[in-house]
Amino acid sequence: MDTRINKISDIEKEIEVILGYDEIKKELEEAYHKERKNIAMPGFRKGKVPMGMIKKMYGEAIEYKACEDIANDKFFEVMKSSELQPVNTPSLTDLNYEKEKQLTFKVKFQVKPELEVKDYKGVEVEKIIFKIRDEDIDGEIARLKQSNSSFEETDVVEGKDVKVNLDLQRVDENGTPVDGTKKENLDVNLNDPNVHPDLFENSQGKKVGETFKFHFVDEHMHGEEVHKVDYHYDVEVKNIEKIVSPEENEEFFKKVSRDKASNMDELKAIIKEEFDKYNEKQSDDLFTNALINKIVENNDFTPPSGYVDSIRENIIKMEKENAKRQGQMVHDVLLNEQAAPRAEFTAKWQIILENIARVEEITVNDDDLKEMAAKDAEKTGISVDKLVNYYKESGRKDSLLDDKILNFLKDNAVVKEVDAEEKAKENQEAAKESEDKSEE
Repeated sequence: MDTRINKISDIEKEIEVILGYDEIKKELEEAYHKERKNIAMPGFRKGKVPMGMIKKMYGEAIEYKACEDIANDKFFEVMKSSELQPVNTPSLTDLNYEKEKQLTFKVKFQVKPELEVKDYKGVEVEKIIFKIRDEDIDGEIARLKQSNSSFEETDVVEGKDVKVNLDLQRVDENGTPVDGTKKENLDVNLNDPNVHPDLFENSQGKKVGETFKFHFVDEHMHGEEVHKVDYHYDVEVKNIEKIVSPEENEEFFKKVSRDKASNMDELKAIIKEEFDKYNEKQSDDLFTNALINKIVENNDFTPPSGYVDSIRENIIKMEKENAKRQGQMVHDVLLNEQAAPRAEFTAKWQIILENIARVEEITVNDDDLKEMAAKDAEKTGISVDKLVNYYKESGRKDSLLDDKILNFLKDNAVVKEVDAEEKAKENQEAAKESEDKSEE
């Protein structure tokens, strides 16, 4: 078997194979015997037609079909020996069989390109730092007290520590009810900071069975114009309960902290620690995404369409499975449109990662897998050897390699820490400046 690998482009290759007749003779004979079992002719039972007659009547079709099967088998044999990995469905572009002489064929396929990756070390990236504020901790304590409050029926709405059950009927400017807009048995905690001030103020002093009016304006952008809608409601009070906050004692602190705190200072320390962990993760996620975006931007290229398509199909499959679990409907056309840019970006990033690993000689060996397995074994009780075998079979080795490369990139990045509040103000000023320029 003579083999030649032709480079069509950085992402497309072609394998050309020449096979002598002696190399395919056995497969051709097997194809005849296989087809003979299904052939019947006048005067002969199925499977009993003389081979000479079969070759004379159907030989060309049988041998051509056999040559297609041979080409497919030999292609993957060549792939295995050459370590080439197609990222799309290979296409047989040329098949030529000279009877009792030779078989030649060509197969075209896409591969991941070998890139000269640049500007992936020393990349300056902002890392947004989120600081915990005293009001954040106080707000969380208030939420815990709210969720552990009890309720006592009362006669009149007084103050904010009240839960009311309401029926709301939307009306037009003349007070006429709007069909299909009535909301019944709506529970509203008046101490919720999101409660509209008009609803809070107008409910004060009301008793069960009494009514009041509630009005607010919904203001939003409609294209480039501000769109305002007035909403008017007639509200009936169905039930009133006083919100009774739990006593701040040891029982309360242990309950809300899962026995980790017994007083207010300990609870605040736990809440701060949890906020710090959350903020650090959020900060690291944003930093990582920004780093990835910059490296892809520095090494932009067109990834193989077959690779992008396979990633897009996986994204769509996962989104559909998630929607099914959550009992949601999905729009196939919209889902496909949304998945397309994600798939292209993911393909670019994965190829860049692999090329960085090649250049920097970053690999995952058995020691790496054993180290990870040792940590997981303590949590799961599964033996290290079993976990290592599982990692190898499940593709966990690939994800570990991705993590190693990403950690390498983060270690070699230039981190510019930025306060989250200052960054938010900066973004607001930039947005306002852009808006002012557009108005000009």
